[in-house]
Amino acid sequence: MTLKSNSILMLVLLVMAVLVSSCGTKVQTASKIDRKALVTRHNVELTAVDTLASLSVGNGSFAYTVDVTGLQTFPEVYEKGVCLGTMSEWGWHSFLNTGDYKLSDTYKYYDVEGREIPYAVQWREPGRKRDAANYLRENPHRLHLGIVGLELLNDDKSPVQIETLKNIDQKLDMWSGLISSSFDVNGENIMVQTVCHPEKDLIGIRLETNKIVKGETGIKVIFPYPTGGHVDDACDFGHDDKHKSEIVSEDENSVIFKHTIDTTVYFARLVWTGKADLNKKKAHYFVLMPDAENTTFEATVEFNVHNNFETAVAYTDVESASAGMWGNYWTTTGVVDFSGTKDTRAAELERRIVLSQYLTRLQCASDFPPQETGLTFNSWYGKPHLEMHWWHGVHWAYWNRTDLLEKSLDYYNHIYDKAKTKAEIQGYAGVRWPKMTDHQGDDSPSGVGEFLIWQEPHIIYYAELCYRAHPDQATLDKYAKVVFATADFMADFARYDAENDRYYLGPPLIPAQESLQREVTVNPPFELGYWFWGLSIAQQWKERMGKEPNPEWHKVIEGLPTFAQKDGLYLAAESAPDSYTNEEHYSDHPMVLGAFGILPNTVGVDTAVMAKTFDYIEEHWNWDRTWGWDYPMAAMSATRLGKPDKAIDLLMKDVLKNTYLPNGHNYQGTRLRIYLPGNGGLLTAVAMMCAGYEGNTTNNPGFPKDWKVKWEGLQPVF
Repeated sequence: MTLKSNSILMLVLLVMAVLVSSCGTKVQTASKIDRKALVTRHNVELTAVDTLASLSVGNGSFAYTVDVTGLQTFPEVYEKGVCLGTMSEWGWHSFLNTGDYKLSDTYKYYDVEGREIPYAVQWREPGRKRDAANYLRENPHRLHLGIVGLELLNDDKSPVQIETLKNIDQKLDMWSGLISSSFDVNGENIMVQTVCHPEKDLIGIRLETNKIVKGETGIKVIFPYPTGGHVDDACDFGHDDKHKSEIVSEDENSVIFKHTIDTTVYFARLVWTGKADLNKKKAHYFVLMPDAENTTFEATVEFNVHNNFETAVAYTDVESASAGMWGNYWTTTGVVDFSGTKDTRAAELERRIVLSQYLTRLQCASDFPPQETGLTFNSWYGKPHLEMHWWHGVHWAYWNRTDLLEKSLDYYNHIYDKAKTKAEIQGYAGVRWPKMTDHQGDDSPSGVGEFLIWQEPHIIYYAELCYRAHPDQATLDKYAKVVFATADFMADFARYDAENDRYYLGPPLIPAQESLQREVTVNPPFELGYWFWGLSIAQQWKERMGKEPNPEWHKVIEGLPTFAQKDGLYLAAESAPDSYTNEEHYSDHPMVLGAFGILPNTVGVDTAVMAKTFDYIEEHWNWDRTWGWDYPMAAMSATRLGKPDKAIDLLMKDVLKNTYLPNGHNYQGTRLRIYLPGNGGLLTAVAMMCAGYEGNTTNNPGFPKDWKVKWEGLQPVF
């Protein structure tokens, strides 16, 4: 297929998609969905302690997670469950670099056509290289900004233990973003309401109980030292001497704390109504006890990187602002209703969808790509993975929220110079985007992540989504720089094979199916398809801007081979003829399905071969060794292949990695208790299953005919 014919085909498919979307929307809105009824029927209610059912409030850039008391009263109990985090997009810390470690200390060189190319890797052998790699992986790490909990005392003033709580009744109202908690302690009822401000890193607290009169209930604020751990709650309470917590300002109804950890400094302001006494219980432990004059107490706690707090906001105003944000969100975003479906899985799928919309809004709508565990607890030291940004972000556009996707896209301009330098150091044109990184675009040494390439075309995908939402010159001007520089790298990375007159993707390379080896992998299908698609879209951007097509991109587009196959099945890579006999090769992500699931037909996919490959993978894959987004990805492939029954089967497959907890989080195992790429992937798959994909002419193509599916505000997938 030539570039010109490819461009015409894509234009035709886009027009068809718009027509299909219009028809679909007309059909779906014939009976208006009661959005509030849909959302609130999936409000979470807890009646017992469940350390995997923690609830959160947040605004996308800041989140606060609570136990059954509605605050962070028992963080140690939830440490191995869904941790009780207080995290922001700006809260980062690095231990002092006493070894003066640099990324170049971690380089290992690989021969590529006679060139020695450096990659920042992890080292097993003791010495400076390993120490440098470990330091640069661990730093910077995301901070837990501070525990905000109840100071709960028994009649004898001893601390209340969680097992003594009775009559627990906790509710999350997703329509307003409010958590209401009720429980008894020694026969006395305590009620707590918790809410987050939509624009500030601030929580509002309302407390009602007779235990205030008895002097047995207050609010505690504890500042932890960071752990620098790989996956944990980021709270170290054993090194009081290594950080400093102090009061820098106070009056009758407020106090400002300053927390200093090495060179990192931030502030917290506690504001309350009525009289109260503030005491320092330990070095980093402060307690505010309300005066025994009434049974209600309201307070707010705000975190800030600077001591420049604005006028205090009352609890009632926080509650009202939160209700406004969430009400607007639920009434303007996409929505799916399965209430008319008899299949017993429909209600559970609808629950997962609604809760995923809630969780991604409060965890993943920042100015930066989120980490895989969002703002709840740290994984991979709190760092984002750019290949996962697709799963965190593209659903926003498909659910009528492109503005929330665009919030994080300026990041690519922000780190552009570092990505360009990385490409230059390795001898490539354009920009090479990092994988495991931080807010400054720094690399994290890795024996896997540094060799991944599927994050590279993502920014082209995001930019094209933005152009579809706003097809104007302003969008082209905003993203053209990163689109074209990304395409320059992609074209330069592809190697020309003169003997076979083709281009190929080769080692050192680890594909998205990370079970394949970097030294030998050649032409993994998903990456081949993504290279073709990304470069083709970049050429369309050239045409839209009145520029000549790039001849180097054209050569690669025309010269990429089709997917390798054996015995009528597409292989995990051209270099992996044992894809279905080597157990390692049929574990991890089944990315061959992503090549015709995430992506449309790119380099001439034979749908009959892909259908046979799908059937084999669905039956034989080692599904216990997968990840949460593999199920939505496979469902997307099933949808494109006209297998709606299989799409539902895969979305609802009963395996550990596809578990969704009572709070809606996608559970992966005892180490990774939440996994937001699974939630985002679910939303993207459902959008395709409802609104279809470019070239599709069937309404609700991902659902069996006996499913009664109503939806509004969704867009077809590319």
